[in-house]
Amino acid sequence: MSSSILGRSGFHGLRALAVAALALGVAALGTGVAQAKTNAKEPQEVSFSFEGPFGRFDQAELQRGFKVYAEVCSACHSMNLLSYRDLAQPGGPFWDPKHPNISPAESPYAKAIAAQYKVPDIDPDTGDVIQRPATAADRFKAPFANEAAARAANGGALPPDLSVIARAREGGPAYIYSLLLGYEEAPAGMTVPDGKYYNPYMAGDMSSYWKGAKDKVPEGGFIAMARQLVDDRVQFDDKTPSTAANEAHAVATFLAWAADPHQVERKQTGIAVMLFLLVFTLLTYLSYRQIWRNVSH
Repeated sequence: MSSSILGRSGFHGLRALAVAALALGVAALGTGVAQAKTNAKEPQEVSFSFEGPFGRFDQAELQRGFKVYAEVCSACHSMNLLSYRDLAQPGGPFWDPKHPNISPAESPYAKAIAAQYKVPDIDPDTGDVIQRPATAADRFKAPFANEAAARAANGGALPPDLSVIARAREGGPAYIYSLLLGYEEAPAGMTVPDGKYYNPYMAGDMSSYWKGAKDKVPEGGFIAMARQLVDDRVQFDDKTPSTAANEAHAVATFLAWAADPHQVERKQTGIAVMLFLLVFTLLTYLSYRQIWRNVSH
């Protein structure tokens, strides 16, 4: 009797494993199909000054990128993880290397930028909600009071926060650059929904909007944001030509810094550690040779 029970248990266990394996296979197949449907074009090959182990951020370009964000992107996109004083930290857009001991919160540049905005606060005497000039310690002012207001102003779409967008999207700054410049006319045979725009660098399932062959669905997807960067949209203070490509490159650089402001410092630390280990290894080897040179092996 016991062997019969064990036999049935073993059979049911094998059946359960087979069902689980089949489910995993179907899930994997489904994932592959989903990836095929949401196939986006690979980002363009773009070079940035901060790439590579010895790369550094170009401060002038960071300033241009911040201006693009402030004058264009900030109308819809928040950067809730950044404070105005972050702009003046070492390596930031408005860090002054001539005064390295000044706290970022005391930076005249950060204070001047923050003072251009008003943020909500509470009057300590009356308890009423008031608007006061921002300080360097305040977070970047959000364009909308809440998510509902943001969706209402953007046809139901929620503009993503840009604080770490360069790390959150595959391709990073190259993806941002490509997306901002990648708007195209939708291919013939594609129906574009109202309030949407075709962009080959945007992932999305367009099979239901495509009237052509099912195996020839174009790359890309639809995005709720219209094309924002055009020539002369932002006038750069350093007289850099205000082409759409320069604007996109600058804001992609700024967003890469915002997502990882200490990456240059981390690279420098890594290089210093590698040099230390190299010297230590050499000294260890020479010490070994000196200590054991007269000892037979």
